[in-house]
Amino acid sequence: MPAVLLVLATALGGVQLSGLHLRLQDAVADAARMLGRGEDVATASARAGRQVPGAQLSARTEGGGLVCARLVAIPDGIIGLTGLQVQAGACALSGGE
Repeated sequence: MPAVLLVLATALGGVQLSGLHLRLQDAVADAARMLGRGEDVATASARAGRQVPGAQLSARTEGGGLVCARLVAIPDGIIGLTGLQVQAGACALSGGE
């Protein structure tokens, strides 16, 4: 019985991590588009924080007129105690409309 509970907990943890990654990917794509349109990092970070509470946004510019964003979040619950971080990144053209 303990083995079954361990497998179930692991499976549920994987589902939780997958859901968090999907939310991060959506939020970072929005943030990259905002930064590409000329919004400041604080505004993009605030919006990403509303979509995924506790997520940390970082941004950088790359060659070819790209602005890239990366979001990092720590999962809630027991998985967060393990020190795992979930991250997602996206880039958008700078100056885009």
